[in-house]
Amino acid sequence: MRREIPLFITFIIGTALIIALFIPRDPFREFDHQFSVWFDIIAVFAFILGGGNLLRIHIDRMTRKHKDSFFSLVTIVAFLGTLLVGLFKFGGDPGLKGNYIADGTWFKFIYDAFFVPLGATMFSLLAFFVASASYRAFRAKTREATILLTAAFIILIGRTPAGDFLTGWLPEKLQFLHIPNLSNWILSVPNLAGQRAIMIGIALGIIATSLKLILGIERGYLGQEK
Repeated sequence: MRREIPLFITFIIGTALIIALFIPRDPFREFDHQFSVWFDIIAVFAFILGGGNLLRIHIDRMTRKHKDSFFSLVTIVAFLGTLLVGLFKFGGDPGLKGNYIADGTWFKFIYDAFFVPLGATMFSLLAFFVASASYRAFRAKTREATILLTAAFIILIGRTPAGDFLTGWLPEKLQFLHIPNLSNWILSVPNLAGQRAIMIGIALGIIATSLKLILGIERGYLGQEK
């Protein structure tokens, strides 16, 4: 019974949401609205569990005196400090409707002074890994790799002033060979076609997974039964 009740709830809610999508009228439209509200409520508890798990992991590392326990301390202080500033809206309008991201609030200061520079640093470090992966992927050992390398080179050059400088002298009849024009064509035709194929595949995968959840075929979200 402990497993049948969640399966029954999943089936009812999933079926109701599918019907509400194709029949956007009452009572199905009201069901969709109410289920969305309940989803937001459940998401709140998910955030609480996520924050609690973060504290549990790093407190455990500090208790065991891990070699990187100092970074765990920094993480805990930053998490709790940002949480308190956001909850009590220091420097901003108090109350639930107070604006905590307006200029002059502490939360805005933390975001601009810490979060934005740290995010920029992380993405700048990722650039080196992307460059290394691109070097390994773009080595023209096969015909497909050669086509990929050529297209990537055209797009990179076409997004810089060098592309306009190299082929800007072409006559009007040969403007389709202009590197910026070739770059735009690659992005808007073959690249877009590939993106659509990927999105269709993702959509089919989501539909298949959703049906397995609704019909009770996939039960991994229930956890392991003891």
